[in-house]
Amino acid sequence: MKVLLLNGSPRANGNTAIALKEMEAVFLKEGIETEIVQVGHLAVRGCVACGYCYRNGKCVVDDVVNELASKFEECDGLVVGSPVYYASPNATLIAVLDRLFYSTGFDKRMKVGAAVVAARRGGLSSSFDVLNKYFTISGMPVASGQYWNSIHGTAPGEGVQDGEGLQIMRTLAANMAFLMKSIALGKEKFGLPEQEKRVSTNFIR
Repeated sequence: MKVLLLNGSPRANGNTAIALKEMEAVFLKEGIETEIVQVGHLAVRGCVACGYCYRNGKCVVDDVVNELASKFEECDGLVVGSPVYYASPNATLIAVLDRLFYSTGFDKRMKVGAAVVAARRGGLSSSFDVLNKYFTISGMPVASGQYWNSIHGTAPGEGVQDGEGLQIMRTLAANMAFLMKSIALGKEKFGLPEQEKRVSTNFIR
């Protein structure tokens, strides 16, 4: 099994990285392969709704998003980590996720998702909510822990002082590992839920 972890911080070793590495240690202990990819420092443009991905199966902008597509398809779980800027995730990370989820046509159902956020003080819950919506629109079960998945710190490295935040990450990773393994057993025995033909309702005709 494998978990892909995206670091949406521009700092490779900031507080978001501390949270992700705390989770990674638990995954490795559980025998789950991991890969952490930092994206928050990259120059990534947002989706322009050009429709290229519908016709060609990948984004028209050939950057990290297309590189992540195969990793996302192969993984059993996705963890998305972000610092909090103005009560929302890093805009670069949002650009990556918008295009990654929109341009990839493979079935994402039953891949387990988890979002973690890092902040000095506020805006955590609203950022957490934004990130979770990528999972729920894609049929991905959302892993939960013992509290909202957040860690506190201002300067890079201060997250190690947040004992509760670190415990939240460990609990989240343990729960996510259990959920991934349980889903794998369920898929083996029962398969995926039968999918209805999609119904799209437009309110302006």
